[in-house]
Amino acid sequence: MEVSSRHHLRSDAVREIADALREGLSVELDAESFELVEIADEDFDVVLVDGDPLVWYPEGEPFVTVQGANEFDPSTGVVTVDSGAISFVSDGADIMRPGITEAEAGIEEGDLVVVEEENHGKALAVGRALTSGDDMVGDSGKVVQNLHHVGDELYEFTV
Repeated sequence: MEVSSRHHLRSDAVREIADALREGLSVELDAESFELVEIADEDFDVVLVDGDPLVWYPEGEPFVTVQGANEFDPSTGVVTVDSGAISFVSDGADIMRPGITEAEAGIEEGDLVVVEEENHGKALAVGRALTSGDDMVGDSGKVVQNLHHVGDELYEFTV
């Protein structure tokens, strides 16, 4: 990933990010510095929070990265998968119903979600819900599109 520009965010932009994360994930953003990094060869930007890539803008919306989810530990917008799904999700596979053990009822189709593993509660991926949280547990079908996962370029991104 090639950085095209990097600059500190104004307080109103930081407030917008903090409000979005509070509303969507019930997390409080508490940090000293926020820098927007525009990526030349990707459709998203990254926000360095105290120097770490903890927030990104998939499809224009501020949301946590996998590292951000592990740092802030969201309590809403979370889908939990069993240990059998870990290797698939970590390799970028979309999330299927049989691997899901729990999904927050407030998730609506189209929402960004954090995908966590059930044993340690660690985030594995960030995805887009293809159905509501009430409809995610079951026997078959794809229910979350994997947008960013452990080991991908964004996960490995450093400045």
